[in-house]
Amino acid sequence: MHTETATVFTKTIDNNNNDLYKKITWKLIPFLCFCYLAAYLDRINVGFAKLQMLEDLQFSETVYGLGAGLFFVGYILFEVPSNLALEKVGARVWIARIMISWGVLSGMTMLVSTPAQFYTIRFLLGAAEAGFLPGVLYYLTTWFPTYRRGKIIALFMIGLPLSSVIGGPISGWIMSHFDGLYDFRGWQWLFMIEAVPSILLGFLTFWALPNHYDKAKWLTAEEKELLRKDLENDDNEGKGIKTSFKDGFFNIKIWMLGAIDFSILLGAYAIGFWMPTFIRNTGVVDTFHIGLLSAIPSIAGVIGMLAIGASSDRHRERRWHLCIPLLVGAAALATSTFVADNLILTVLMFTIASGVLLGAVPVFFSVPATFLKGTAAATGFALACSLANIAGLVSNSLIGVATDLTGTSHAALWFFSVCLVGSGLLALVFPAKVVNR
Repeated sequence: MHTETATVFTKTIDNNNNDLYKKITWKLIPFLCFCYLAAYLDRINVGFAKLQMLEDLQFSETVYGLGAGLFFVGYILFEVPSNLALEKVGARVWIARIMISWGVLSGMTMLVSTPAQFYTIRFLLGAAEAGFLPGVLYYLTTWFPTYRRGKIIALFMIGLPLSSVIGGPISGWIMSHFDGLYDFRGWQWLFMIEAVPSILLGFLTFWALPNHYDKAKWLTAEEKELLRKDLENDDNEGKGIKTSFKDGFFNIKIWMLGAIDFSILLGAYAIGFWMPTFIRNTGVVDTFHIGLLSAIPSIAGVIGMLAIGASSDRHRERRWHLCIPLLVGAAALATSTFVADNLILTVLMFTIASGVLLGAVPVFFSVPATFLKGTAAATGFALACSLANIAGLVSNSLIGVATDLTGTSHAALWFFSVCLVGSGLLALVFPAKVVNR
C-alpha cells in the first residue's frame, strides 16, 4: 500500500513539475552535451589521425592500438579519486579543471614523434579526462529524480554519437584541407584545432554550472522548494538505498554493472576508434568521404539513445531495455565480419550495432542511482565507469593485435559479440523491484 501511494504521489508531482524540469533541462543539458561532445571528440579523433600518422611516424597497428588503449589506463586509475574530488569541491570548478587540462593535452598530441611519446600523452589525456562522465552523471542525480533520468541521461549523452556525426566529416575535412599548411600534416592540425572547443567550454563552465540547485540564480525560491521535495520523495521511494563510500565500492551490483558496461564499450569503442579503418578496408580512400560515412552509425546512436532511454523511463523498466539491445548488438557485430568487403553492408551492420549499444547506455546509467545516493552514488558511478573503461584498452589492443597477426579484426569482433551476449543475460539478474523505478 505504501509503495502504491508513493508511486501515485510521485506521478502527481511529476505532472505538476513538468515546467520546472523543462527549465532545468534547457539550462543544464545543452551545455553539458556540448562538453561531452568535445570530450569524446578529443578521445576518438586519434582514429582519424591514424589514417596519416601511422605512415608518417612508422607506427604499427599494434602501437596504435596500445596507444589508443593506454588512454583508458589513466582514465581508470583516476576515475574514483576524481569523482570524490568533484563531490568535495563542487561540479563547476572540477569539471572546468577536467576540460581545460584534457584540451591542452589533446592539442599537444600533434607534437608526438615516437611510440613512447604517443603512449605517454594518451595516458595523461586519460588521467586528465577521468571523472568527467561519472561526475556529470552524479551531478544530474542532484537535479532530477530517478524516473526522469533515462531520458535526461540520453539527452546529455547524445554528445557521444554527435561527436562522430559532427566530428567525422569535420575531421576528414581538416585532414584533407589543412595538410601541409605551414609544414604541418593534416593529423597535426586535427589535434590542434579540435582541442580549442574543450578549452573554451572549460572556461565557460565557471559561468554555466551552479554547484547545487540552491545556488541556481535562475530558479525561484518556490521552484527550489518543489525540487527539494521531489528529490526527497524519490529517495524515500527507494528500497534500502545506500549512502557511504563502502556501500558504493564494495557493492556486487556495481561490479555487475561494470561488467555489463565493459561489454557495451567493447563494441562502442570498436566503432568509435576503428570505423574509419573499417570503411577504408572496403575500398574508400578519400578522408572526407570516410568522415561522412563514419557519421552514419553515430546518427543511429543518437536515435537509439533518445528512443530507448525514453522508452525505459515511460515503462519504468531497465532490465529488458539493457538485455535486448545488447543481444541485437552482438548479432550485428558478428555479422559484420562476414560482409567486411562490402561498403553498404559494413556500414549497415555497424549502424545497427551503434544504434542499440549506444541506446542502452542511458538505461545503464539510470540504474546505479536506484539503489545508491550521495557518496555511495559518486563512488558507484566512478567505479562502474572505471571497470567498464578497461574495455577501451582491451578493445583497441585486441583489434590492433588481431589485425597485425591475421590481417583482419574478425576474431576480436567475435569475442566482443560473445561478451555482449553474456552481459545481456547478466542484466536480467538484477531484481526488477529495485531497478525498475
